[in-house]
Amino acid sequence: MTPPPASSWLSRLPWWLLILFALGSAVLITILASERYRTIFWIVGQGLFVTVRVTAISYVAALVLGTVLALGLVSRARWLGEVLKAYVEIMRGVPMIVLLYYIAFAIGPALVEGYKTLFGPLVDIGLMPAITIRDFSFEWRAIFALTLAYSAFIAEIVRGGIQSVAIGQSEAAQALGLSRWKTMRFVVLPQAFKTMTPPLGNDLVSMLKDSSLVSVLGVADITQNGKTHSASTFLFFETYTVVAFFYLVMTIGLTLLVRRLEQRMRRNEIRQD
Repeated sequence: MTPPPASSWLSRLPWWLLILFALGSAVLITILASERYRTIFWIVGQGLFVTVRVTAISYVAALVLGTVLALGLVSRARWLGEVLKAYVEIMRGVPMIVLLYYIAFAIGPALVEGYKTLFGPLVDIGLMPAITIRDFSFEWRAIFALTLAYSAFIAEIVRGGIQSVAIGQSEAAQALGLSRWKTMRFVVLPQAFKTMTPPLGNDLVSMLKDSSLVSVLGVADITQNGKTHSASTFLFFETYTVVAFFYLVMTIGLTLLVRRLEQRMRRNEIRQD
């Protein structure tokens, strides 16, 4: 099969993407051509791995916890659904930066003190390790906060996806002898995943941006490295241009990957029909 000409392929690209690509190319050329920008790029880029690590761990943990919460929200036990709904509303109602501070300086120390109270005798005889607040790093406190916050958003997404599947699908599966758990696992969730993919992708992009808030705890991510460098050199415009460049490349790249996945899923669905 002959591939389409390059002109036809370019004509299908969205204008906004072409404009951003042109602007990004201009910024990249400026960075490569200027020693000052190259230095800033190197310093800020040292926090890239921290940003990606915090986002990846937090998102995977939030996805697992959010799915568990969603299963509880749609369960037949009303008391469980009400308790989890309260948790979801609290997590969604507290600003992310407030939650970060609360986890870092209130919940974190409280967990350590609770550990000492519960397992103090075992720690004294050497059966369990001694833990201090310094063992609970600010990076892990930030991951904990992002996980709790986004698990609430993901729980609502998964719940909506589950409830979007026609009830007849579950009834038919259970009529064939499948248990409620197997019906959820093999019938409902695979169909719900198609509905959940776009908002889950949006949540991943949002978490990547919100990961910049961990800089308020001194975690050496992209934003924190930029903040430290600009404060010492007073090169605020140059530094935050590079910081913005890093985030835009990552967020736009993730957005395009999510859209590509949506299109592929849509084509597969059309072929199956």
